[in-house]
Amino acid sequence: MCFGVRDAIALALQEATNQPLTVLGDLVHNETVLARLRSEGVQFQNDAGSVATARVMITAHGASNRKLAETRHRGLQVIEATCPLVHLAHRSLSTLVSDGFHPIIIGKRDHVEVRGMTEDLARFDVVLDESEVANLKERERFGVMAQTTQPIEKVRRLVQALRERFPKSEVRFMDTVCQPTKQRQHAAAELAKQCDVVVVIGGTHSNNTHELIKTCSQFCERAHHVQTADDLLPNWFNADDTVGITAGTSTPDSIISGIEQRLREFATAAFLSAQPKDNYELHQMD
Repeated sequence: MCFGVRDAIALALQEATNQPLTVLGDLVHNETVLARLRSEGVQFQNDAGSVATARVMITAHGASNRKLAETRHRGLQVIEATCPLVHLAHRSLSTLVSDGFHPIIIGKRDHVEVRGMTEDLARFDVVLDESEVANLKERERFGVMAQTTQPIEKVRRLVQALRERFPKSEVRFMDTVCQPTKQRQHAAAELAKQCDVVVVIGGTHSNNTHELIKTCSQFCERAHHVQTADDLLPNWFNADDTVGITAGTSTPDSIISGIEQRLREFATAAFLSAQPKDNYELHQMD
């Protein structure tokens, strides 16, 4: 679990012990974590107008100044759990705009983090692939940044595509992909190259988890997405498989440990039924 997510969860649990607390949106994209927070009295609403508590928390994904102002205007006390690296992305975007660049955000248009970046802007474009770059209108100056959980290789590829599409335009790129995401994507690729099967752990709505699945699938034909140990199926694995584990940034260590334990149980069963040729191995991405 990355530090931004871990700190946001800890802050929510701490604040909920003092007074009732409502989180606007999903604090993290992991159902197990959200269930634990609910059990500790943390409430969740998508709209500030539906909040019944005096205090609300902004998620680790951040929010626009407009949304923060609207929330405070309702008389609500705002507690921010925004990841510091998301704050850095907001400042980078503000710098590009103030320097006269037309902002281009590489990311998912409907993602909460991207909405938080763009809601204060009068003009902007969001792109996620080369076809969307090809449809952009020519500008004298483009300022490019990315959703913090996008794969850096894809981001650099799209920046290059933009420069080739508009050779006469000035293109300034500010790298806002967070370092934990870069490290995790690189490690996942190296892991997948060494494995027969890769298990990717994370929430169904987690963007960085989906990107890990894409990365692993490029190098390993058998990549499976799970949320908990109960999602694992024995028929995914052969007795002589090398199995790798990787996880999205919002996945608790306890879930990873539970999945590793279940896989070792599968390995033991495979060993007992396949002696003496069994060579089952298990690797976890650091």
